[in-house]
Amino acid sequence: MTVEKTFINDCLIIKPTVFEDARGFFMESFNSLTFQQKTEIETTFVQDNQSYSSYGVIRGLHAQCGDHAQAKLVSVLEGKVLDVVVDARKGSATYGQKLEIVLSSENKLQLFVPKGCLHGFAVLSEKAKFFYKCDQYYNKASEVGVKYDDAALNIDWQIPEEKRIISAKDMELPLFSSL
Repeated sequence: MTVEKTFINDCLIIKPTVFEDARGFFMESFNSLTFQQKTEIETTFVQDNQSYSSYGVIRGLHAQCGDHAQAKLVSVLEGKVLDVVVDARKGSATYGQKLEIVLSSENKLQLFVPKGCLHGFAVLSEKAKFFYKCDQYYNKASEVGVKYDDAALNIDWQIPEEKRIISAKDMELPLFSSL
């Protein structure tokens, strides 16, 4: 696997080694020892989550705060998404800045989202199966979020407004300035 640093501190793009032949492909999607050696980040993932969504679904922007803050390793098992990370760590040199990257079953890229960053994604393919590992258990009381279309963040979700599918909960999230 190769690791590429992004401009957001500790937010990493991970490209697994993929072995392809006439039968298909094989890849090691996660190895704790290799992850720690290549990223220099010590973490223990305790929960795996999956979502399945159709074109136009936008999920986010979400995080957990305090003792339940989560780092995540995200990937797409089927389809294609625009994945977005917003640095919400007060005092960070990149506070308020966003990273946008296309993750797909084709490119097999993974993204490590550090604690304190908001995360969301938009489904760009007909369907998408999204997978993520978390280093803390989900805790409803620790949920925080920011409205996906906050003008201050200026995120181009690559989905026309009339085709966007957003949950009622995400529609009611506050603006980034209220964090």
